[in-house]
Amino acid sequence: MLDSLLPQAYLVGVVVLLAGAAVVIARQILRVRRDELTLSRLDSKGGGSSRDAATLYELASVQLRKRLYDQALDTLRLAAKRAESDGDPAEAQALIQNALGFTLAAQSNYKSAVRHYRKALEAKSDYPVALNNLAFALEKQQKLAEAQATYREVLRLEAGNRTAQKRLKRLERQAGLGQAA
Repeated sequence: MLDSLLPQAYLVGVVVLLAGAAVVIARQILRVRRDELTLSRLDSKGGGSSRDAATLYELASVQLRKRLYDQALDTLRLAAKRAESDGDPAEAQALIQNALGFTLAAQSNYKSAVRHYRKALEAKSDYPVALNNLAFALEKQQKLAEAQATYREVLRLEAGNRTAQKRLKRLERQAGLGQAA
């Protein structure tokens, strides 16, 4: 009896594994398809000069998900100009500046990324995502004390921010090892 259960259990396990993989793949395909449709819809709305900052930001978000960093950078720069000239709310301008920083950081241009994260924080000083991104960019530039202080500011705003907790702990360990040597 045990001999007949083992192959059946193995078969059930394989079927469950394959079903799980099929669900993951289907979700990925649907996400890519949704991004393609959004990109197509936004591209068909006409030239950049006729778009508002929110539409440009949405287009750039899709470009970022597709890792089209150069295109996203151009789109976000236009969105930033449009948001400023149209007098969009500070929160919207902060989102755009943070996305610009993220795009530049994805291209390892941390110095420029820091500049945009700081602009985002000028627009909205209590923006934990921009602070977290700023701290990471500072860390990449080896400005470790400033990165630590920035992660602490994130935790002051969001005590449960796991990314800031983890990165700060890592930096503190590094600083402790550096002092011990």
